Amino acid sequence: MSGRKHDIAIAGGGLAGGLIALALQRARPDLSVVVIEQGATLGGNHRWSWFASDLSSQGAELLARFRKTEWSAGYDVAFPAHARRLRSPYASLASADFDAGLRRELAPEAIRCRAEIASLDARGVTLANGEHIAARAVIDCRGFEPSAHLTGGWQLFMGRHLRTAAPHRVSQPVIMDARVEQHGAYRFVYVLPLGADELFVEDTYYANSPVLDRRALASRIEAYCAARDWQGDILGNEVGVLPVITGGNFAAYMAERRIPGVAMAGARGLFVHPLTSYSLPQAVETALAIAADADLSGEQMAAMIEDRARRHWRATHFYRRLGAMLFTAAQPDQRYRIFERFYRLPEGLIERFYAAHSTRIDRMRILCGKPPVPITGALKALRKRGEPLVMEKSS
Repeated sequence: MSGRKHDIAIAGGGLAGGLIALALQRARPDLSVVVIEQGATLGGNHRWSWFASDLSSQGAELLARFRKTEWSAGYDVAFPAHARRLRSPYASLASADFDAGLRRELAPEAIRCRAEIASLDARGVTLANGEHIAARAVIDCRGFEPSAHLTGGWQLFMGRHLRTAAPHRVSQPVIMDARVEQHGAYRFVYVLPLGADELFVEDTYYANSPVLDRRALASRIEAYCAARDWQGDILGNEVGVLPVITGGNFAAYMAERRIPGVAMAGARGLFVHPLTSYSLPQAVETALAIAADADLSGEQMAAMIEDRARRHWRATHFYRRLGAMLFTAAQPDQRYRIFERFYRLPEGLIERFYAAHSTRIDRMRILCGKPPVPITGALKALRKRGEPLVMEKSS
């Protein structure tokens, strides 16, 4: 079966795919665009957060109409020997609001949910039911797939949305609370006050293994909340396993994943911050770039986006090297010391770090001074090939 031909078909309705569709609608409403998602909603079950300094003015405008929670007075971090409030405004977007926002902006026929994709090629998308959705250009945004051509570790997390029985009195986001038992990884708790009686509490680990123990993380969230007398109803949960990329062979990865004539965007195209695993700033900029060159043929768009990915890979080499030191040179229970020292640095440096725009002087400041890991271990980490980013089964 086949229908009319679209200008652009987007495979995957997560963050990257949804933002590309939105950017195209804003810049080129004359084009026929369809986003194809196997789930019931766009965005899945996730929460994305970012610093105001992560985005250009155009990027901020792209996100402006989504309902989101914003904190203009900054955020907090806390470590065993250091605590600090930083002034950068912070924002968070829930996937339910992402889905609702896209459905307000996009035409109904531009969204195909509950559509399982069987295959892609330069001519369109074929669904599991045999339907072929033809398009001039196809963009693959189906998410990151582990690969032996990449090395690194993993960021594991479980988040819980709570409605507390009494006001929780948390005024600002707590981006990292590392005053917790480390459990063989760099562990911290992330807290967002979504309302006077609503909290999002996430237990996060920089771990060598991608195995996520849901029961253990759930019990640790409960213990953290109980210690602060945050009792109430659970409104929702989410879990995730994200790659922390410390090295690899970009060309080999692309050759493994590339479909001729099909563009790869989002985490699948390696548009992520290698160390923080943040992907929203990269997804925003990629969406704007696609909208600016929306008339390209499928082959030209695939080449343009891969060239952007190659430049992003080269530009983020520094963060992969830091990640290698984190996972190889530091003992798991002592990894928090790296971040504790980092958060003593100037605020502008920290902002540029998260935006993946560190200057040469920033990099020198990060590496200089009393090191939180042994120098010999750090040098060995830079020479050693990391562990392949391949998945195991979660418990």
